[in-house]
Amino acid sequence: MVSHDLRRLRATVEDRAVREELDRIDRRILDLLQANGRMTNADLAEAIHLSPSACLRRVKRLEDAGVIEGYRMIVAQAVIGRSVNVFIEISLQSQSEERMAAFERAIADCEDVMECHLMAGDFDYLVRVAAADTADYEQIRNTLSRLPGVARMRSSLALRTVLMRTAIKMS
Repeated sequence: MVSHDLRRLRATVEDRAVREELDRIDRRILDLLQANGRMTNADLAEAIHLSPSACLRRVKRLEDAGVIEGYRMIVAQAVIGRSVNVFIEISLQSQSEERMAAFERAIADCEDVMECHLMAGDFDYLVRVAAADTADYEQIRNTLSRLPGVARMRSSLALRTVLMRTAIKMS
């Protein structure tokens, strides 16, 4: 337990140091890449008024520091037949580290789960699943109810997505 807390503290200190090192150019790079992750290095360099090699060094430094976690595309859920978003509050039988670790390992294997957040409050986890329809969701729910340690589940069906952001404003 102590080593886990020490690792978390060390990571928090390191994250703060990286955050404080980000300058105006780094923030502009992050804004531009969040808007278009497929932007070429040459186009990015031109937009921020740096040479391509200097720009590439900055991007590499941001990647190595963990500021840039990766590059992803976003699939239109409705177009591929997964338009039903359901948010599920999950409470475990106990909040022991072992029980939570077992649950987290198991939910990572559930491909219909799009997000899973450990929460503070009335329930332990908030999960978002993408389902084809309510019958599909029922099958997903049955699978989730059998995960290790699950005591209670409460679901809310999203009628429509009003806002969804993937970019964090940097500048």
